[in-house]
Amino acid sequence: MRKLGLNATQRVALIKNQASALLWNGKIETTVARAKEVASYVSKIITLAVNSYTDTISEEVKTTDAKGKEVTKTLVKDGAKKLNARRKIMSMVNNLQEVKAEGESKAEFKKRANAVKYPLIEKIFDEYAPKYAARKEEKGQGGYTRIYKLGVRRGDAAEVAIIELVD
Repeated sequence: MRKLGLNATQRVALIKNQASALLWNGKIETTVARAKEVASYVSKIITLAVNSYTDTISEEVKTTDAKGKEVTKTLVKDGAKKLNARRKIMSMVNNLQEVKAEGESKAEFKKRANAVKYPLIEKIFDEYAPKYAARKEEKGQGGYTRIYKLGVRRGDAAEVAIIELVD
């Protein structure tokens, strides 16, 4: 593990923040050393999600509505494996909140944002896990990120790179 010129708590916070930003935005610009650390960290997160995203439990619950009729609802819950993975991932990333889209009304935004408590975690399990599980069938495990080296930064001559999630 690279020290990146930081003490342990600062280093963990930096990698956690950059991994969260990468998973939320799809790509970020950083130094090469940081990009390599973040790639390893994100790979572990996505592997956890891919290995457990299908573990769900469906239950049928009978309730009575306001008119007194019995209504059967199907509840879908996380299984033990997925719940454990979700909790691990929640400890590995910072939860980022939804941002109001341009041209979106406040009511539409509230309706969309209030439905999801942890948007980054949901994005990992709903978008990335199925996508990379299908990719895993074709190309094997891993290889979720790509690093492009851009050259040196003007101020301090640090080697800069773009790290992105592979499609």
